[in-house]
Amino acid sequence: MINRRSFSKALGLGTGAAAVSLTGLQGLQAASAVTRSGASPASTVSTVVPAAHSTFPRLKQIRAGLLSVGYAELGPAHGPAVICLHGWPYDIHSYVDVAPLLAEEGYRVIVPYLRGHGTTRFLSDRTFRNAQQSAIALDIIALMDALKIERAVLAGFDWGSRTADIIAALWPERCKALVSVSGYLITNLEANLKPLAPKAEHNWWYQYYFSTERGRLAMEDKTLRHDLARLVWDTVSPTWDFDDATFERTAAAFGNPDYAAIVIHNYRWRLSLADGERRYDGPEKRLAARPVIEVPTITLDPERDPFTAPGDGASYRDRFTGKYEHRTLLGIGHNLPQEAPTAFAQAVIDVDHF
Repeated sequence: MINRRSFSKALGLGTGAAAVSLTGLQGLQAASAVTRSGASPASTVSTVVPAAHSTFPRLKQIRAGLLSVGYAELGPAHGPAVICLHGWPYDIHSYVDVAPLLAEEGYRVIVPYLRGHGTTRFLSDRTFRNAQQSAIALDIIALMDALKIERAVLAGFDWGSRTADIIAALWPERCKALVSVSGYLITNLEANLKPLAPKAEHNWWYQYYFSTERGRLAMEDKTLRHDLARLVWDTVSPTWDFDDATFERTAAAFGNPDYAAIVIHNYRWRLSLADGERRYDGPEKRLAARPVIEVPTITLDPERDPFTAPGDGASYRDRFTGKYEHRTLLGIGHNLPQEAPTAFAQAVIDVDHF
C-alpha cells in the first residue's frame, strides 16, 4: 500500500507533459513542480496531506435553473472563480483538501452537489429526473448565472470532467480554463453502441448492472447502494488508503431522494437504453460531432485508475486545440482530487496562468 502521506517531485516527460510520482519519499513536496517546457509555475500551492480536512464550512443553497443547488464556497467573494465538479460515486468531499488550497491563493472556489446528490434538489416534483450529459452541464451554467459568475476555471473528474468538457466545448465564453481528469469525456452515443475490449468492458460492470431491473432496485436500496459504492471506491482507487469515516462523509450524499433515479438514468442514457429530453436535442447534436476544446487546458491521467486509457493522453490529444499540457499522476486512482489534492490544485493554478 502506498503511503498517501508521501509525494515526490514531478518528472518531466518532454514539452507539454509531466509525470507526478507519489511513491517513495518521506518529505512532502509540491506535487507539480514541472510545467510547460520545464518552466516554474506562476505560484506553488502549499503542500497538503490528503485527508488534512474533513468538512467544509457551512453549505449554501441557491435557486439555479431547475434546481436548488447545494454548494460549498471558500475564498474571497471577489476572487477569480474556480468551479470544482465531482463524479460518481462521489460528492463535494472529493475537493475537501483542494478547495482550501485554492482559497489560500485568492480564488473564489465553488463546489456544487450535482443533481441527485447531497442537498441539491429539483424545484418541481414534475421535472423529469434526467441525467443526460447536456442537462448536467446546463445546471452548472445556471449556477454560474445565479452566482453572477461570468467566467470560471472549470475543474473536474468523472461526471465532473464530462460536464466541464461540455461547457468548455459549447460555451467557451464561460470557461476561462479547464482541468479535466481523464481527458476528453464527452459522451458519443453512437460510439457507445460498439463493444470495447473485454478487459475494458469488465471495468464497466456497474454500468451494465444499472441497465437491469436488479441494478435499479439495488440503487433504490439504501444498504445495497452504499455497499456498491464502497466496492467501486476500492476497485478504482486501489492504492488510496482512505478510512471508513472518509467514505461515510461522501455516502451521506447518496441519501438524496433523487439519487437512484439520476444514477440509473445517467448510465442507461449513455447506452441509448433511456431517452433524454427534446429540450436538450440542440446541445446533444453539437456534442455528437465531438467538438474540439479551444480553451487553455491541463489534462490529468491517474495512473492506477482502471479507466485510464493507454498512451499518456494520446487518445484524446486532438480534441484540445488551445494551450495544452498533459500530466500523469503515478500511483493515483480514480478519485484524483481527493487522493492527490496538491497536484490537482497546482494544475488549476498553472492552467489559469497559461
